[in-house]
Amino acid sequence: MNSYLRIIYVVVICLAVGYLSSLVTQSSVTTWYPTIEKPFFNPPNRLFAPVWTLLYIMMGISGGMIWTAYESDPEKVKKAMLFFTVQLLLNALWSYLFFGLNNILVALIEIILLALIIYETIHLFKEIKPKAAWLLIPYLAWVLFATVLTASIFWLNR
Repeated sequence: MNSYLRIIYVVVICLAVGYLSSLVTQSSVTTWYPTIEKPFFNPPNRLFAPVWTLLYIMMGISGGMIWTAYESDPEKVKKAMLFFTVQLLLNALWSYLFFGLNNILVALIEIILLALIIYETIHLFKEIKPKAAWLLIPYLAWVLFATVLTASIFWLNR
């Protein structure tokens, strides 16, 4: 498979995960989420979809770039893509925990783990293709912001 197809394939997977996560989120955004206390820095709901779409595209490009390096160092790429897959699954799990189960504490614990796995993914990607690692920095920044937001929501609703 050529490099561009690998990148497109990973972008599609990331966008599909984002779409599936949004299905869990949609009903809760109009029912449970408006009833809980949120901090003053909580962004408007309309901001989340475009930000996440851009982040999923950047994640997909990054993951695809790493996959294209498979032939040059299969063991490093396998490990890096394992971490990439784990962080993608944890990303989807957070939506289910927070919006699906309305369990803010477990979602907070999980998002901390997610941030750590993203950090390690960036480190592994940097060893293979530094540009791919850089593409994940905005994602980590957004997840760290979401961690602070989740912690604040937990604190306000305890």
